[in-house]
Amino acid sequence: MTVFDDQLQKVRSSHGFIAALDQSGGSTPKALKVYGVEEDEYNGEEEMFTKVHEMRTRIMTNNSFTGERILGAILFENTMDRTVEGKPTSQYLWEEKNVVPFLKVDKGLADEANGVQLMKDMPELDDLLNRAKAAGIFGTKMRSTINSANPDGIKAIVAQQFEVGKQICAHGLVPIIEPEVNINASDKADCEELLRDALLAALETLSADELIMFKLTLPETANHYADCQAHANMVKVVALSGGYSREEANQRLSENNGMVASFSRALSQGLNAKQTDEEFTTMLDESIESIYQASLT
Repeated sequence: MTVFDDQLQKVRSSHGFIAALDQSGGSTPKALKVYGVEEDEYNGEEEMFTKVHEMRTRIMTNNSFTGERILGAILFENTMDRTVEGKPTSQYLWEEKNVVPFLKVDKGLADEANGVQLMKDMPELDDLLNRAKAAGIFGTKMRSTINSANPDGIKAIVAQQFEVGKQICAHGLVPIIEPEVNINASDKADCEELLRDALLAALETLSADELIMFKLTLPETANHYADCQAHANMVKVVALSGGYSREEANQRLSENNGMVASFSRALSQGLNAKQTDEEFTTMLDESIESIYQASLT
């Protein structure tokens, strides 16, 4: 069995959830502020990314953060290019923690049209995917957003996600397709109806060797995406917290059988740079355990 086969089996068959550690340039200052690092504590982008890497390293190296409860971790490109305890980050995660490494590949969102925000163009994606494969990355993640139940917009979102997803599959990686439904959309349930139908239709365009994952907003109707989960090309359907508190995200997740978490804000909620190692470990362990339990249903 290859490393890829081992990682595929872990993601498909093991219990646990995916930790989203992929805040990018635009969201990093906010993530650091929540973590207790103010903007006057760093100068410029490089120092900012060093600070956030210190935060991520503190999480990844913690004794609570292991493959026993965590299936994988989604990294920002800058994190993939750095090291943890002297090893490239993706290598550290798999070899030391038995956690499968994923990479965020999108470059942010385009302006809203037809009630959705598509991904910005990614002209350098092939180069990034080559680097990711060489670094031992298993899969990728890319996000676009749905703000209202516009059929044309939702079809466009799914078409773009699958077009890029097939490009990623061709590099021997497993794409996480993430068309996020805004939790504040007034017609959220209608968005989810349109999205599910579009996703099921798109799944039928895949060849047998094109394996994918979905990362979806926790739906208004429990088990709404069960047919997607059952599809032969599906490795796993994971859920984003989308701005819900950890408590509400866990409650909603527990109602959706077979879905597991891929939380970012809900995972790091309560962690602070000023905490002692003991306080930090206690908070992180409680967070991981609560998300793990919600992902077992």
